[in-house]
Amino acid sequence: MIRVMGAPAPPARRLHRGALGDLLDPATYRAALYVLLSLPVGGAVAGLLTAAVVGGLLTLPVVIGAGFLLAALWLVSALGDVQRVLIGLLGVRVARPAAPAGPGGLLGWLGATLANPVTYRTLLFHVIQLPLSLVCWVVLCTLLAIQVLGLGAPLWAMNSAVPVVWGEWTLRPGALSVAGLMLAGAGALLVSAGVLSVMGRMWTRLGVALLAPDGDEAARREVVALRRAAGRVALGDDLNATLADLTEQAWQASTALAVALDAPDGSRRAVSGVPGAWPAAQEPGPAPGEASVHALPGGGWLATLPVTLPASAGTLDGGTLRAWYPAGGRPSADELAFLLSIADHAGTALHAAQLIERAGARAGEQERARLARELHDSVAQALYGITLGAKTARATLERDPAKTRQSLDYTIRLAEGGVSEMKALLFSLRPDALEEGGLIAALTQHAHALEARHGLTVHADLRAEPDLDPDAQAAAYRVMQEALHNVVKHARAHTVWLGVAQEGRWVTLSVRDDGRGFDPQAQGRGTLGQRSMRERAAGAGGHLQVTSEPGQGSAVTLTLPRVLPGGGA
Repeated sequence: MIRVMGAPAPPARRLHRGALGDLLDPATYRAALYVLLSLPVGGAVAGLLTAAVVGGLLTLPVVIGAGFLLAALWLVSALGDVQRVLIGLLGVRVARPAAPAGPGGLLGWLGATLANPVTYRTLLFHVIQLPLSLVCWVVLCTLLAIQVLGLGAPLWAMNSAVPVVWGEWTLRPGALSVAGLMLAGAGALLVSAGVLSVMGRMWTRLGVALLAPDGDEAARREVVALRRAAGRVALGDDLNATLADLTEQAWQASTALAVALDAPDGSRRAVSGVPGAWPAAQEPGPAPGEASVHALPGGGWLATLPVTLPASAGTLDGGTLRAWYPAGGRPSADELAFLLSIADHAGTALHAAQLIERAGARAGEQERARLARELHDSVAQALYGITLGAKTARATLERDPAKTRQSLDYTIRLAEGGVSEMKALLFSLRPDALEEGGLIAALTQHAHALEARHGLTVHADLRAEPDLDPDAQAAAYRVMQEALHNVVKHARAHTVWLGVAQEGRWVTLSVRDDGRGFDPQAQGRGTLGQRSMRERAAGAGGHLQVTSEPGQGSAVTLTLPRVLPGGGA
């Protein structure tokens, strides 16, 4: 349920801005420009429509008459678009109605246009515009004449030797009379500003009532905007772009001059609509689920809607959505409900961004824990062994040179293994390094680490760099890394065969050892490491095969689709 807060005060109090308020208001001069253009535009519209209709009626007995009448019907809609552009001078945004739905062809268009109520409302505006603008011109010209005569009294009255004759009266204006005339002219100027303000509101309401799309079309526009907003929230990975798109959808589907999305601290996250100074927000924020609408001191309305986050987010305040409306354009309850839905979408986008950030932080913690284990199991132990080897070499340097040489050889092997382990860890921490150094370089470093660190004999048949995309490269390295880790941890092997080959549309990577093996049937679907390898292989579009027999060693074969030179797989 939507509760609209801030009921409007009566217009006399709400729009009271002092004697000079209307004279200093830019909206007054926009109204003056509209009234100035409305008479020639109304005359042109009336002339075109009258000519088309009269020409069609006079030539109706011949075929050309039907063409004139069809042209008149088309002009009603086309000139309506001109009127919607013109009424934008008053600060009102009137959306163009969608094309009438109906069967194709001329007859389908004719039937849909005649059945559309917007056609008749637009025609009524065309009919009303010319006489109403003529009345506005007469009133304003009369007031303008009074202003010119009154304010120009010092020029034509005091310096004139010819008396003013009115019937039997002969007047010679004095200083007091000139002052009165000037006061009347100044009063007419203030009255003209007030009259123009009233005329602007009159034309605004008339244009919105007759030229705006009907309620069903506005509802369809809001539904489309909500559907697009939901899709953007679901698929958007850039929070700023998502919030900007939500603000744009809210502005496009509403009658607001501008829509802005503000953070809880008042900073602006996104804004869409007319440029210019945004009205200052002086009212308190609304409660969750409520829309607050307040009249602005200079005319117009400001709707404020809360962006609410779920309770699991830790805070309910996600900021506010603000919509700025012109004078006479107070938003309806249906439009406020639409804007509140957009605000809810913004809250969902903010919460999703928080969850992604938390997941990233959690993943970072897990990766750091894995790195700590890897460093402890490999590099840290290698460094400890290097320390022991160096101490042994120092202790035996003078009395047993042969043993010193063995200790130094052992130390050198450990140092080389530590370097290789560190490079392998860097590759695992930075998968993009596979693109820079390649999969072959990464596997070579890992093979050297196995030989130096664990004393294994590794026969590497790696050949040329395979044609794999970055995702497949990363999956291949992770699978081979896990397979080699299993060899070290479980196989008790002495020799490992590591191979990479490509043939036709496939790239094959294999790890084979001479260890104790195992019974695949006894393990069912395999260990957690095997399941992880199979998932990585499937995610890259390939498949994994694990074969082994007790006492006969094990073999892991990964097959991945090759990226062909033409870009296909």
